[in-house]
Amino acid sequence: MSARFEIPHRKEAYSRGYSFPPLKPGVLRLYSMRFCPYAQSTRLVLEHKQIPYETININLKYKPDWFLQRNPLGLAPVIEKDGKIVYESIVCNQYLDDVYPQSRLSPLDPYLKARDRILEEVFRKFIMQFHKLVFSLGKNKEAGKNLWKVAENFENALAERGHFFGGDKLCMLDCTVYPYFERLGMLEVIAPNFAFTEERFPNINAYVKRMQNVPAVMATMVDTVTHIQFGISLMQKQPKYDLGLAPSKANL
Repeated sequence: MSARFEIPHRKEAYSRGYSFPPLKPGVLRLYSMRFCPYAQSTRLVLEHKQIPYETININLKYKPDWFLQRNPLGLAPVIEKDGKIVYESIVCNQYLDDVYPQSRLSPLDPYLKARDRILEEVFRKFIMQFHKLVFSLGKNKEAGKNLWKVAENFENALAERGHFFGGDKLCMLDCTVYPYFERLGMLEVIAPNFAFTEERFPNINAYVKRMQNVPAVMATMVDTVTHIQFGISLMQKQPKYDLGLAPSKANL
């Protein structure tokens, strides 16, 4: 069951010129973008911890001024509650874990926390190579090779840790890496020579299937076809932020 409030805001992305949707006292608001992996990471934390929240989707190409007032960088996610504003996904996620201690995701053991942070740093390289490969439509073979090389760190970590990066339960690292792992299916179409096959990455493939049965993931996941469709629109510099949505009558 999703932690999201059923609040009658429009589901479509707010863009430049739209009026600011009024805040409600005591309600945590997430400024998001439906296909942003970083925003999905924070949504996973919210859903896993069952924190009630509302979502305001943002057109990141034509951003409303009121969004830029909250995050001058103009990126999702941003969280806001009762005058307190936090942005950057890793910062948002850790803040939520500290403020809402139920179902804690960050390890308390300093060594385990350090090991997770090492993998978080390695994951930055994964993201960089993934973007290079996808945006080259599979033509950047060096990026593909580098992506596979970096991915071995996570393949091996899963072999050591178990079902999740947190062992038998989710940890913050799962929320960090899963959104990009969800998008690995795109490579089967865009860069088939560097697809993450079960033969090449059995642990990662088993992990993705396992994660897709986790309630928090089920509440946030998007299918591969839709990821590809949005990715193509992004490459064409005409991102379809409202892809798959029927027009809303709320707050037009």
